[in-house]
Amino acid sequence: MATQNIYILAIESSCDDTAASVMLNGKILSNVVAGQSIHEAYGGVVPELASRAHQQNIVPVVHQALHRAGVDKSQLNAIAFTRGPGLMGSLLVGTSFAKSMAYGLNIPLIDVNHMQAHILAHFIDEDGFDKPPFPFLGMTISGGHTQIVKVNSYFDMEVIGETIDDAVGEAFDKSGKILGLGYPAGPEIDKRAKLGNPKAFQFTKPKVEGLNFSFSGLKTAILYFVQKETKTNPNFIEENLNDICASIQYTIVGILIDKLKLASKQTNINHIAIGGGVSANSGIRTALKNGEAKFGWKTYIPKFEFTTDNAAMIAIVGYLKFLNGDFAQQDVTASSRLKL
Repeated sequence: MATQNIYILAIESSCDDTAASVMLNGKILSNVVAGQSIHEAYGGVVPELASRAHQQNIVPVVHQALHRAGVDKSQLNAIAFTRGPGLMGSLLVGTSFAKSMAYGLNIPLIDVNHMQAHILAHFIDEDGFDKPPFPFLGMTISGGHTQIVKVNSYFDMEVIGETIDDAVGEAFDKSGKILGLGYPAGPEIDKRAKLGNPKAFQFTKPKVEGLNFSFSGLKTAILYFVQKETKTNPNFIEENLNDICASIQYTIVGILIDKLKLASKQTNINHIAIGGGVSANSGIRTALKNGEAKFGWKTYIPKFEFTTDNAAMIAIVGYLKFLNGDFAQQDVTASSRLKL
C-alpha cells in the first residue's frame, strides 16, 4: 500500500462554496473553489440559493479539478465528500454527486466530517509548513463554528470547548452589519483594524465558565454602544470607524486567546493549531505568534487556501481514511448537525 499511488478526488459543499480537489499520496495536485457572490445582497448565506448554485457549479468544478491535476477519472482510487455539518441542501448536492460518481467508477466512497477536516488540514503535504505533533490543541474558528479540540491522533479528537451561541465569524459579521459594512464583514473589519486604535473603545468580554465561548452578548454591547453614540453624534461611525473596528477585533481576539491560555494550562499542551476561515484574520495570527514568546506555545497555521472552506482538507481526511480502509456505504446520508 505504501508504494501504491493513491489518487483521491474530494468534494466540499457544506455552505456556499463548491470545491473539488485532487490529492496524490497526501500532496495536493489541484484545489478549485467556486464562490457564490449572490449572498452579499442579503447580508448572509441564503440556504436555498446556496444549494441551487452548488447544482450549477459542481460538475464544472470537479471537471476543472481533474483537468488541473492532469488526472483522468479512471485513475481515481476513491472519492471523499463532506457529509456534515453544514446546510442540508448544500450537503445533499455534494453527497449525491460523490455517491453517484463513486458508484459509476466502482471505487470506494469516503465520508468526511467538515470540522475534523479543518483540523487535519495541517497534515497536507505542503513545503514550508510544519505538522503539529500529537497531542495538540486545535482551534477551529469560522463563520459557523468556534471550537477548541484536544487532538490525540488523526481520528481521536475531543471537543473541550465550544461556543454556546454565535460563532466568532458571526460576531465579526453581525458587528459589521451594525456598522453598515458589507457581507462578509470580517475581512473589512480586519483591514480597518490595522488603521485604528485597538484601545479606543472598551467592550466587556462575556463571562463564560470553563473553555466555552459566547459572542452574542458582545454583539449586543456593540449595538447599544453604537446606538448611544450616534444619538449624540450622527456621524460617529463614519468619524471613528477604524478605531471601532480595531476595538472590536481586539476584544474578540482577546476572548479567543484567553480561552486558549486556559486550555493550554488545563491540558498541559503547548502545541496550538488553528483552522477555519477566521484564522486568516491578521489580529488572531499576530496574537498567536506573540503567544509563542509569552506562553511558550508552538503555533501552527495552515496555508491560507486551506483555512477557508475547501476540498483539499476533505482530501487529506479521505487519504488518511483510505489508508485505514475506512469506507462509507452507498446508503450513507448527509447530516447537517454531524458531531466531531
